[in-house]
Amino acid sequence: MSYGSLSKELSDAGINHPTIKDVSNTVIKIRSSKLPDPAKIGNAGSFFKNPVIENSVFDKIKSQYNDIVFFPAHHGHTKLAAGWLIEHCGWKGKRIGDAGVHKDQALVLVNYGNATGKEIYDLSTEVIASVKEKFGVELEREVNMI
Repeated sequence: MSYGSLSKELSDAGINHPTIKDVSNTVIKIRSSKLPDPAKIGNAGSFFKNPVIENSVFDKIKSQYNDIVFFPAHHGHTKLAAGWLIEHCGWKGKRIGDAGVHKDQALVLVNYGNATGKEIYDLSTEVIASVKEKFGVELEREVNMI
């Protein structure tokens, strides 16, 4: 029930005592509204995991970027929104050939037609490097590589 705007979406739908199916359908609805449809544009959904960092590192970042998106994590740690980090490195909507970062969700890498797996991987490497350089945070790929 702590997922994103789940409680609000359920409340807006008039669901006060949600079933597991209600929760599942609502999470799918939320995710579908944020992620591009793979039937329309090639993508693997969320490409990067939200990094969990020590609070001391978070405090340094927060002192420079007070609008940073974050979530409480286990003791002494904070989870950052990878999409926010990527967007603030200038990647949102950027395209290199047919490989790109989605225009509406920076967490998603897309194939605009003929990008190879290597080109998508290389783009992800550039994104990881830029986030590390700007914020000192190491992103981890969430997708399975074959």
